[in-house]
Amino acid sequence: MTAPSPRLAFMPSPLSPAAPDTLRPRTRTLVVRGHLRRDLVRLGVLPCAVVALALTGWFTHSRLRTLEAAFDAEGQAVARQVAAMSDLSLYAGDLPALQNVANAALRGGQVTRVEISNSAGVYVTAGSTPLPVDRLRIFAASVTVREASSATAFAPQGSTAGGDAPIGLVQTFRDTSAYARARTRSLLAGIGIALVALLAAWASVRHMARAVALPLRRVSDTVAALEAGNFDARCDVVGRSGEGVGGSKHEVAVLAHDINRLAERLQRNHQISEERVREATAVALQRMAEAEQAALSRARFLAAASHDLRQPLHAMGLFIDGLLPTATPTQRPAVQRLQESTAFMGVLLDDLLEISRLDARVLTPAVTNVSLEALFDQLAAQHGAQARETGIHLHWHDRGFAVRTDPALMLRIVGNLVANAIRHAPPDGTVLVVARRAGIGSVRIEVRDNGVGIAPIHQARIFEEFYQVANTERDRRQGFGLGLAICARIAALLGTRIALRSALQRGSTFGVTLPRAELADVAPPAPEPPAPMALTQLHCMVVDDDPAILESTRTLLELWGCTVVCATGGAQAIALLGASGARCDVLLCDLQLAGDEDGMTVIDAARTLQPGALAVLVSGATGPEVLQRLRKGSVMLLTKPVAPAKLRALLSTRGRSA
Repeated sequence: MTAPSPRLAFMPSPLSPAAPDTLRPRTRTLVVRGHLRRDLVRLGVLPCAVVALALTGWFTHSRLRTLEAAFDAEGQAVARQVAAMSDLSLYAGDLPALQNVANAALRGGQVTRVEISNSAGVYVTAGSTPLPVDRLRIFAASVTVREASSATAFAPQGSTAGGDAPIGLVQTFRDTSAYARARTRSLLAGIGIALVALLAAWASVRHMARAVALPLRRVSDTVAALEAGNFDARCDVVGRSGEGVGGSKHEVAVLAHDINRLAERLQRNHQISEERVREATAVALQRMAEAEQAALSRARFLAAASHDLRQPLHAMGLFIDGLLPTATPTQRPAVQRLQESTAFMGVLLDDLLEISRLDARVLTPAVTNVSLEALFDQLAAQHGAQARETGIHLHWHDRGFAVRTDPALMLRIVGNLVANAIRHAPPDGTVLVVARRAGIGSVRIEVRDNGVGIAPIHQARIFEEFYQVANTERDRRQGFGLGLAICARIAALLGTRIALRSALQRGSTFGVTLPRAELADVAPPAPEPPAPMALTQLHCMVVDDDPAILESTRTLLELWGCTVVCATGGAQAIALLGASGARCDVLLCDLQLAGDEDGMTVIDAARTLQPGALAVLVSGATGPEVLQRLRKGSVMLLTKPVAPAKLRALLSTRGRSA
């Protein structure tokens, strides 16, 4: 018996009406409904149930009809027999003989009551009727005299004899209880046979369905295991030899064999892929290690180069600033060019230091509520003159918003974006700095220009160090390509990012999204600092192992009217600080001194020996370790080269406090 297939329905897949008929795939989607095992059982048992019920009903009906006919035949036979035996007695009116005939019929046990009567008033009965009427069945037979009797001459006057005319009626009563029991037994036997047939069919079909469904389930489990990545899974379904028509294997066994072959191929491919992944991972790890080593080497090189460059650059800047006031008119242009070159180099080193500080995570944002009106006013003061010189229309729209951020860091980000927009805007162009809502509780600051825009190929790289789109000749007057890289790091430090939207000849829009604050919560602006005071009578100590820096710093400070004491080492500086009657208002100390001496030791000693002194560390070291160390020690740092104006401003604050 072949296993029935599950219910299937075919649904045509939708096709685009515009596709040509030659390219339109003639496919049909096969939709399977229900459960295979349940469908097999249902489709196998249902025909057997119909056949079993039909045959059982037919045989049971025939049996009941036979019982019915036999029951009626027996009752009718008894009635006819009593009628045949009582014809003469009834004709003669012999009541005792009729009673004997009736009693004899009862002794057969087939009937429970017999009644013999005629129209002449003869009535003989035998038996009783204790049973209800609905449990009795009555059979009647007419009493006739078929042959002439020799006693016709002795018949009563007026009676007639002979012929087939009925002379009376015999009625027999049968109890239907036994017949009902036999009928019930027949029905129960039929139902039992049907149930046995159904159970046998159900067991057979269930076994067959299990024989089909279990292998399919194992095949499905194997496929699921393969999908989950367990390529060692196999189907343990084996077909018996000689099964099927012509000795062919079972289709499920063939399917399982194909799945196993597929699993073996997948396992081989997986092993090959894993080997390739291991090789690629090893290569990637090697390259990553090389990249990390290169990054460390680059960081060490930058730190060493920055320190080594800052030392002479710092001395050069101090000498140039000291020479400028005394230079002759013919010398002044050359000195100014030297000062400009020194300033460019200082800007580059400051940018490198800024990147080192951001990478070292030594900057902690001072987040507060900032009014965008005040922020935009500062930016307008910084960039307004440049915009007017280049003919750029610079517009500011704060719209009364306030944000939560670090004002100095945000000033650096937006200022760099505005400077870039002014630099790349066309003549008579427009730069718009606007604030707008960016969702619930957020404000977006956008810097828009109508310049040439940025091509998509460059948009992902403009935040890299030293990458400039329109400065292939590396003109230092156009910057060094570090501004956006620093701004991107500062934005990440503030928990945001710089978004870019640009297209060629469509301009560019840079945006920064910040948390919104209430304008009423913004602190009032700090009062303007007083004008710098004279530096006369200010006692300064300079500690450095470089004689050129010592000489240039001493010359510049004395030019400003300060009293200067120089020391070339830490021990000498500590001795001078602890000398009797020593006075020190400002201590300018290098970090890396000769030998094993360290500037931090001098700073710590100054805090003890001269607690009123302003201790400042002047260093060219910009490595992350150094910056983290200075941050932990809460030491004020001036990074070489120090601009003379910045140094004078610092000394002026000390002069006011003194």
